[in-house]
Amino acid sequence: MKKAPDPIDRHVGSRVRMQRILLKMSQEKLGEALGITFQQVQKYEKGANRIGASRLQQISKTLKVPPSFFFEGAPAGGSTAPTDGFAEESSSQYVVDFLSTAEGLHLNRAFARIRDPKVRKRVLDLVTALAELSEHAGQ
Repeated sequence: MKKAPDPIDRHVGSRVRMQRILLKMSQEKLGEALGITFQQVQKYEKGANRIGASRLQQISKTLKVPPSFFFEGAPAGGSTAPTDGFAEESSSQYVVDFLSTAEGLHLNRAFARIRDPKVRKRVLDLVTALAELSEHAGQ
């Protein structure tokens, strides 16, 4: 029986993936910079393999973020109940998960480039309407 990845390892891995994609860097390029295979990068990003401290330091330098970046919004260690500042953890985790996808990052980048507040509001209204239609259609 396979052991499920630790929630912290999954979170750190998803933050690695998110930052790598934001920098438009492939898993191969990150692996080359770290001296590892792209398969190892995949395992880190999925949380299947735990990232050690020295490797996390290498990754943070390569992805141009401080090591603390990878822990922002992390779930409370070992507890499923919200505690001390993690009350929104479960409700905001879907945002982290969404932004870790290529679609989420592309949508976020494109939306951020829209400068006109009226147009941004209309885009938001359109997406909200489409989501409601999809819910009512049972999709």
